[in-house]
Amino acid sequence: MRLRLLLIEDDPALGPLIEEVLAEVYDVDRQTDGRAGLIRALDGDFDVLVVDRRLPSLDGLGIVEALRRGRVTAPVLMLTALGTTSDRVEGLDAGADDYLVKPFEFDELLARLRALTRTFDGGVTLPVGDWRFAPDDRILSSPYGGRVVLTDRESELLAVLAREPDTTFSREHLLRVVFPAGEKPGTVDTYVHYLRRKSEPEIVLTVRGRGYRLGAL
Repeated sequence: MRLRLLLIEDDPALGPLIEEVLAEVYDVDRQTDGRAGLIRALDGDFDVLVVDRRLPSLDGLGIVEALRRGRVTAPVLMLTALGTTSDRVEGLDAGADDYLVKPFEFDELLARLRALTRTFDGGVTLPVGDWRFAPDDRILSSPYGGRVVLTDRESELLAVLAREPDTTFSREHLLRVVFPAGEKPGTVDTYVHYLRRKSEPEIVLTVRGRGYRLGAL
């Protein structure tokens, strides 16, 4: 079966061209307005979304944030003409799984979508409450059917917690085994926040005065 893709892109020239290219691989539904796109995303059962950063009525960041609040876990690739590091970080923090800067080659767009929508069979998976985590693929699979693509650091942090779910790890220990030298303990808190935003707030439990352990979802 072909995967269902929601494209939210208002550019009158680029939008139809992207839709045409993607339609060779996916069942594409294109929306040109931010709020209409959000409503369609919340109502539809899409396997992946491609969302422009700048849209009328509601921008791409607002769409992605609303989707994650609404427990929509389908991977999101954000398109933008804004290519600074802070812009990329802002998009990823909002809940996007990947970020592609315009202008781009369609081969790269398709390759990134393949990476976001691959099915993962036979690899080691770890239970995380009702979720399943494939550390080798950096994929956290939702009990609701969606998948979350983690960054390398997010995946390494979750792997440490998931392999010993009954152990509480101090920030200092997590900092030492997951992050490069020179990072501060607050980095651990930041990445715990990222994991919670991408999945469920209870995925990592804070143990006051001691550190973190895997939560019970």
